[in-house]
Amino acid sequence: QVQLVESGGGLVQAGGSLKLSCAASGRRFSSYAMGWFRQAPGKEREFVAAISGSGVITYYTDSVKGRFTISRDNAKNTVYLQMNSLKPEDTAVYYCAAGRVAPTTTRPSEYEYWGQGTQVTVSS
Repeated sequence: QVQLVESGGGLVQAGGSLKLSCAASGRRFSSYAMGWFRQAPGKEREFVAAISGSGVITYYTDSVKGRFTISRDNAKNTVYLQMNSLKPEDTAVYYCAAGRVAPTTTRPSEYEYWGQGTQVTVSS
Protein backbone atom coordinates (compact mmCIF):
# COMPACT_ATOMS: atom_id res chain seq x y z
CA GLN A 1 0.00 0.00 0.00
CA VAL A 2 1.23 3.47 -0.92
CA GLN A 3 -0.23 6.73 0.35
CA LEU A 4 0.43 9.94 -1.54
CA VAL A 5 0.07 13.52 -0.33
CA GLU A 6 0.50 16.47 -2.70
CA SER A 7 1.42 20.01 -1.69
CA GLY A 8 2.61 23.24 -3.25
CA GLY A 9 -0.40 24.33 -5.24
CA GLY A 10 -1.70 27.88 -5.20
CA LEU A 11 -2.55 30.99 -7.18
CA VAL A 12 0.07 32.44 -9.51
CA GLN A 13 0.10 34.94 -12.34
CA ALA A 14 0.72 33.87 -15.91
CA GLY A 15 4.43 33.50 -16.52
CA GLY A 16 5.09 32.56 -12.92
CA SER A 17 6.33 29.34 -11.34
CA LEU A 18 5.21 26.77 -8.80
CA LYS A 19 6.81 23.60 -7.48
CA LEU A 20 4.55 20.73 -6.50
CA SER A 21 5.64 17.99 -4.14
CA CYS A 22 4.20 14.56 -3.56
CA ALA A 23 5.27 12.69 -0.45
CA ALA A 24 4.81 8.93 -0.43
CA SER A 25 4.50 6.57 2.48
CA GLY A 26 5.11 2.86 2.30
CA ARG A 27 8.05 0.76 1.31
CA ARG A 28 9.76 0.27 -2.00
CA PHE A 29 9.02 3.76 -3.31
CA SER A 30 11.75 3.36 -5.92
CA SER A 31 9.95 0.39 -7.44
CA TYR A 32 7.11 2.63 -8.63
CA ALA A 33 6.98 4.94 -11.59
CA MET A 34 5.45 8.24 -10.52
CA GLY A 35 3.15 10.37 -12.60
CA TRP A 36 1.55 13.78 -12.43
CA PHE A 37 -1.92 14.25 -13.87
CA ARG A 38 -4.30 17.21 -13.90
CA GLN A 39 -8.02 17.72 -14.18
CA ALA A 40 -9.71 20.98 -15.08
CA PRO A 41 -13.43 21.58 -14.38
CA GLY A 42 -15.59 19.71 -16.85
CA LYS A 43 -12.65 17.90 -18.40
CA GLU A 44 -11.17 14.44 -18.11
CA ARG A 45 -8.06 13.78 -16.08
CA GLU A 46 -5.04 14.13 -18.32
CA PHE A 47 -1.43 13.02 -18.17
CA VAL A 48 1.22 15.66 -17.50
CA ALA A 49 4.52 13.92 -16.76
CA ALA A 50 6.00 10.72 -15.38
CA ILE A 51 9.33 9.45 -14.12
CA SER A 52 10.78 5.98 -13.77
CA GLY A 53 11.55 4.42 -10.42
CA SER A 54 15.26 5.18 -10.76
CA GLY A 55 14.60 8.71 -11.99
CA VAL A 56 16.55 8.16 -15.19
CA ILE A 57 13.61 8.22 -17.59
CA THR A 58 11.12 11.07 -17.80
CA TYR A 59 8.19 11.61 -20.12
CA TYR A 60 6.00 14.68 -20.74
CA THR A 61 2.88 15.60 -22.57
CA ASP A 62 3.65 17.96 -25.45
CA SER A 63 1.92 20.98 -23.94
CA VAL A 64 4.32 21.14 -20.96
CA LYS A 65 7.61 20.17 -22.59
CA GLY A 66 10.27 22.78 -21.91
CA ARG A 67 8.20 24.37 -19.13
CA PHE A 68 7.69 21.58 -16.56
CA THR A 69 10.29 19.29 -14.99
CA ILE A 70 9.54 16.13 -13.05
CA SER A 71 12.09 14.79 -10.59
CA ARG A 72 12.23 12.49 -7.58
CA ASP A 73 14.26 11.96 -4.44
CA ASN A 74 14.01 8.31 -3.47
CA ALA A 75 15.80 8.94 -0.17
CA LYS A 76 12.94 11.27 0.78
CA ASN A 77 10.15 9.26 -0.90
CA THR A 78 9.15 12.40 -2.76
CA VAL A 79 8.42 13.34 -6.35
CA TYR A 80 8.36 16.92 -7.60
CA LEU A 81 6.91 18.89 -10.48
CA GLN A 82 8.62 22.19 -11.21
CA MET A 83 6.29 24.32 -13.31
CA ASN A 84 7.66 27.40 -15.06
CA SER A 85 6.15 29.84 -17.56
CA LEU A 86 2.69 28.94 -16.33
CA LYS A 87 -0.31 29.68 -18.52
CA PRO A 88 -4.00 30.11 -17.63
CA GLU A 89 -4.70 26.82 -19.41
CA ASP A 90 -2.52 25.04 -16.82
CA THR A 91 -5.21 25.76 -14.22
CA ALA A 92 -6.42 22.46 -12.77
CA VAL A 93 -6.28 20.14 -9.80
CA TYR A 94 -2.96 18.33 -9.99
CA TYR A 95 -2.68 14.73 -8.82
CA CYS A 96 0.31 12.49 -8.31
CA ALA A 97 0.04 8.78 -8.92
CA ALA A 98 2.16 5.68 -8.42
CA GLY A 99 2.20 2.54 -10.50
CA ARG A 100 4.30 -0.42 -11.50
CA VAL A 101 4.24 0.80 -15.07
CA ALA A 102 6.56 2.20 -17.69
CA PRO A 103 7.05 5.97 -17.31
CA THR A 104 5.54 6.40 -20.78
CA THR A 105 2.19 5.19 -19.44
CA THR A 106 -0.34 7.98 -19.84
CA ARG A 107 -3.65 6.27 -19.00
CA PRO A 108 -4.83 7.10 -15.47
CA SER A 109 -6.35 3.63 -15.06
CA GLU A 110 -2.89 2.07 -15.26
CA TYR A 111 -1.73 3.76 -12.05
CA GLU A 112 -2.51 2.03 -8.75
CA TYR A 113 -2.32 4.77 -6.13
CA TRP A 114 -3.45 8.39 -6.12
CA GLY A 115 -3.12 11.45 -3.96
CA GLN A 116 -5.98 13.78 -3.07
CA GLY A 117 -4.86 16.54 -5.43
CA THR A 118 -3.70 20.13 -5.10
CA GLN A 119 -5.25 23.14 -6.84
CA VAL A 120 -3.17 25.21 -9.25
CA THR A 121 -4.73 28.42 -10.51
CA VAL A 122 -2.99 30.63 -13.06
CA SER A 123 -4.43 34.09 -13.55
CA SER A 124 -4.08 36.05 -16.77
